[in-house]
Amino acid sequence: MINAVITGIGGYVPEDKITNEDLAKIVDTNDEWIMSRVGIKERRVLKNGKAMSYMAIQAVNELFEKTGIDRASVEGIICATSTPDYYFPPAASIIAYQTGCKNAFAFDLQAACSGFIYGLETTANFIRSGRYKRIITVAGDMMTSITNYSDRATCPLFGDGCGAVLVEPTNESIGVMDSILRTDGSGLPHLHMKAGGSLRMPSHETVANNEHTVYQEGKVVFKRAVVEMANVANEIVERNGLTKADINWVVPHQANIRILDAAMQRLEIPLEKMMVNIERYGNTSAGSIPLCLWEWEPKLKKGDNLILAAFGAGFTWGATYLKWGY
Repeated sequence: MINAVITGIGGYVPEDKITNEDLAKIVDTNDEWIMSRVGIKERRVLKNGKAMSYMAIQAVNELFEKTGIDRASVEGIICATSTPDYYFPPAASIIAYQTGCKNAFAFDLQAACSGFIYGLETTANFIRSGRYKRIITVAGDMMTSITNYSDRATCPLFGDGCGAVLVEPTNESIGVMDSILRTDGSGLPHLHMKAGGSLRMPSHETVANNEHTVYQEGKVVFKRAVVEMANVANEIVERNGLTKADINWVVPHQANIRILDAAMQRLEIPLEKMMVNIERYGNTSAGSIPLCLWEWEPKLKKGDNLILAAFGAGFTWGATYLKWGY
């Protein structure tokens, strides 16, 4: 049996920051209000005319530097993002070209904040098929490009960042062991971008009304995120015969510190087993889980049991049982 295992990871966050003090100068908010509600102190912002693919290219280049593999040996790049540089071509094609992956197929995948989990499972299935040996999954977003900085409920949430993982085949019992993916399209009214697609095309009116930014009904999303992330994580733990003691790390999408704490309480897993970097990076959407793996990489040991869980617009959500490979 062929398993798909992560054999390397790279990441990138911009140097520039937006602090809570910065936000207090442009919208009615303050550090105490933001920290008590979402647990975010600062978030990174990509400037100087750069776009999402720039962050992905930096993450992939770091991945190559760390692993030392031949760029021409990469057979595919799958990019999970909601903020590509263009509607077309796909960001993945830009990333492949700019990183020298001249033999790689490339396409984008859009599952909002659940993008990394969806992308990793898609990549794993290419590897499990036996036809591919090296595929890179890239996940990240330039969320500041779609943030309404006059909306104090959403503007403190989002930051920019990207992670990339190399996935290869193995005959060992490690890697992407199992995934559960879920969708409920009734969530559309509660979390979406009102304009910019073919239903409501860009116009002077849509721009003036800030309809090209994130619209979120926070209470509805909060409740569903807590319940669904905890439920799907519990489901994958039980389906794979794990006990809570078997789990080394829970890696949740970094949406809101209150969501993370509530989900961990429902899981009945100690908070010290949760990877959390939301205070420094905010919600980077599809980028949040791989950025956690990137930061915690030095602490991970081969065979560690990780549960990844995410929830995002769509509604999309899911969980992955990942056994670390190195």
